[in-house]
Amino acid sequence: MSDAETTTADAPSGARFGRQLIIATVIGALVFAGMSLYGDVSALRANLGRYRWIYFIGGLALATANYAIRYLRWEYYLHRLGIRGVPKAESARIFVAGFVMSVTPGKVGEVFKSVLLYESRGVSVARTAPIVVAERLTDLFALVLLTALGTLALSEGSWVALGGGALVTVLWLACAWRPLGELFLRIGEKLPVVSRLAPRLREAYESLHALAQPVPLGVATLLALVSWFTECAALWLIARGFPDVGIGWLEATFAYSAPTIVGAVAMMPGGLGVTEAGMTGVLERLADMSSVVATATTLLVRLATLWWAVLLGVGALALQRRALSRRRDG
Repeated sequence: MSDAETTTADAPSGARFGRQLIIATVIGALVFAGMSLYGDVSALRANLGRYRWIYFIGGLALATANYAIRYLRWEYYLHRLGIRGVPKAESARIFVAGFVMSVTPGKVGEVFKSVLLYESRGVSVARTAPIVVAERLTDLFALVLLTALGTLALSEGSWVALGGGALVTVLWLACAWRPLGELFLRIGEKLPVVSRLAPRLREAYESLHALAQPVPLGVATLLALVSWFTECAALWLIARGFPDVGIGWLEATFAYSAPTIVGAVAMMPGGLGVTEAGMTGVLERLADMSSVVATATTLLVRLATLWWAVLLGVGALALQRRALSRRRDG
């Protein structure tokens, strides 16, 4: 079997992607139903009836700005790996199409971008898949920094930042310090299931090692910091759409970043359930919101920052499939 055939065989199939999306959507629906019961359905309906929806539109705009900044990071990573010749419009479609896999544990399913890039331009999946790991690493860096900033609003909660910081440090060392990375690779080569993937794992590690060096790590983390702050700002703006809600920047920053970290570490699809519960609890405590308003705010924030991304991803994937089909037919 050729390398190309092997790469394709190892890539996620469309059927598997469809199953994952359906499962995550069902879990999301159950989470929303559970949150609605917690917040009291009739009370939620009454509060949403008084909600000023222009604030939600503003939140959507901020969430979209987050995606635009993260696209710049994607382009930067492609440049660092020496991948040329991908038109910017196509690269943007592929990047956004990856959002359909935002509802996988830790968003690791966004390696789907690498599959689409292979289908379109023949770039090895093993070469570009480490971009997803580097993205998650710098996302975690940024969220830990934002959580640390948010802890200024309360006396507790720093353990989240410390725990996330420890995890980030271990991951970064494994990526950037070659002796540790080589140790993990040698261990993997002795495992029955992993050993057959050893050549591609080594190719992937070389890309990851290049992306984890100080300069690319610093640039990507700065972009991640700005992009994730826009989502903290989206929470702040969305919450203020409810009458008599006064939430500060620090509270909003902590209320978004800390539960997002916990949801990622819990490895639930898209952090579903864990992130919502954490965000609601933080809003009740820090912003002095009622359970109804805190629940409604959380649901709106998750619609704007998670499910809006999935919807954009579905649209971008359809456009990319159509463009690829036309190019092959032409």
